[in-house]
Amino acid sequence: MKADAVRGHLDGLLLAVLEPGPLHGYAIITAVMNRSGGALELRTGTIYPALKRLERLGLLTSSWESIGERRRRCYRLTDEGRRSLAGERADWRQFTAAIGAVLNPGSNA
Repeated sequence: MKADAVRGHLDGLLLAVLEPGPLHGYAIITAVMNRSGGALELRTGTIYPALKRLERLGLLTSSWESIGERRRRCYRLTDEGRRSLAGERADWRQFTAAIGAVLNPGSNA
């Protein structure tokens, strides 16, 4: 899938994969890839700046945690992040309905 397809939706993707619980960067990348059936493959150079921005906005918190013998920064949603995710989902439903109406006129999709 084209990288441009993710543009504008990255925040929602990151928030969604963090909804069940905290994850470190590589696990976030893996979760997005798994949930998308391999169609979305994010790069570390894309997600880490986005995670830092979301943290600055108060949507995420992070802490260093030991996972096995390695220390990794783990990210988790804040209450504000959960509210933002709900908004992202509502916006996504509205967006896909509008695009569907244009691409498939006359259908209920």
